[in-house]
Amino acid sequence: MSWRSAPAAQTGNPTGHRTARRTGQPTGHPAEPPTGHPAEPPTGRRTGRRTGHPTGRRQVLVGTVALAAAALCAACTSSVPASGPAPAVTPAPTSAPSPTAPPEPENPWGPTAAEVALATADAAELSDEEVAGQVIVGRLHGTDPATAEQLVMDLHLAGVMITGASVASLEQVRSLGAGVQDAVAASGRDWPAIVSTDNEGGLVQRMSGAVGPWTSFPSFAVAGEVAAAGEPWLVRDAHTAMARELRASGVTVNWAPVADVTVPGQDVTIGSRAAGSDPATVGAAVVPAVRGLLAGGILPAVKHFPGHGSLTTDSHLALPVHEAGAGHLAATELPPFAEAVEAGVPMVMVAHVDVPAWDPGVPASLSPEAYRVLREELEFAGVTVTDSLGMGALAQIGDPGEVAVAALRAGADLLLNPADNAVAHAGVVAALRDGTLERARVDEAAGRVIAMMRHQSELAEAAGPPGAVGDGAAAAEALVAAAY
Repeated sequence: MSWRSAPAAQTGNPTGHRTARRTGQPTGHPAEPPTGHPAEPPTGRRTGRRTGHPTGRRQVLVGTVALAAAALCAACTSSVPASGPAPAVTPAPTSAPSPTAPPEPENPWGPTAAEVALATADAAELSDEEVAGQVIVGRLHGTDPATAEQLVMDLHLAGVMITGASVASLEQVRSLGAGVQDAVAASGRDWPAIVSTDNEGGLVQRMSGAVGPWTSFPSFAVAGEVAAAGEPWLVRDAHTAMARELRASGVTVNWAPVADVTVPGQDVTIGSRAAGSDPATVGAAVVPAVRGLLAGGILPAVKHFPGHGSLTTDSHLALPVHEAGAGHLAATELPPFAEAVEAGVPMVMVAHVDVPAWDPGVPASLSPEAYRVLREELEFAGVTVTDSLGMGALAQIGDPGEVAVAALRAGADLLLNPADNAVAHAGVVAALRDGTLERARVDEAAGRVIAMMRHQSELAEAAGPPGAVGDGAAAAEALVAAAY
């Protein structure tokens, strides 16, 4: 049973149907005020690559088209005799048919289909070492900006993840982000780096008032209460404010919000990180949180697909088993993720959770069936990212290289925080060279990542100057006040 056929009573939707896909506003959720709040992020539609200069295989294609046009022109000229009566000819079409544009996805997620196709062609121009790095977000050790910059340069990484251990001060975080961006620019890439962190609010907030001048935002459970009470715009405003502070710190990606549905008394990992214990409440908070982060110029990722809120084992320590059947998953766990997809979320994080109903004994992050459900049943076209690959749930799978290859083969586009960056990178390169991993699969993954990061730069430009770190205090306080 797919999530579409879930009983309406269990999803909180009395009709059992969703509203128009383009709006992202689920049935039964309070409408947001039309004025006085951040505008929706731009679609990011462009006509082509930023450089405008075809290279390699793309240049061959351009040259071939030009030669064909020249030959056609010569043939037309030579068909006219110098003298005598003109023979009867069939009029030629006035213009050649234009190439068919790739179809747009059912759920737009930022870049257009044409932009993704161009980015995939750009990925195909990269060396094996470069394209392997473009699908990895590296693990940092310590706070040294120079170390982070060298890591990205050496392994051609898409970017890095800033955890609590990598935060010493605002100035240090800014310097680290700038160094990573410098490494990416020096490599010739025309898209920004992924400088990412976990800022959910509450217990999981790497950049908060406890460690620097950042605003401490409340837990996402507070956002759930406010959204369920009919004030989702306060959730959106708080996340826009959070995004602005992150962007002012040099961050481009936030691994939030949490779309899990918690089960109190059973959930050992998520708790107040979730917006609530029913799918309708969680969806009501996730959608404005996604929109708010995008409006502030930051790329969000909903997590932890297909749901971690009912599990009794912490995936940081061991592999949890989600014993629920496909019907329960469709009715209870998946609806918030589906609503985020309809709202235009650019990334979905896939958890290290064994789902016997899909692929017994295999973590969802390494399961082709999990990615199939996400792509085909939820119709998600954006970037799929693994949860951190250094977690205990994967300890019995293999070394970091083997885990990285398994995730990419299953359908992951982005590998987060490998236990060993160099081993993961080398494993992907070796698999490309021996045929274990198809180059087209990695080009597809890297193409989505490249297109997404080009779109992020446009979101940031449209959002305007981020302002000062600490400016989000009023929005955070308004969210808390509305909840209590």
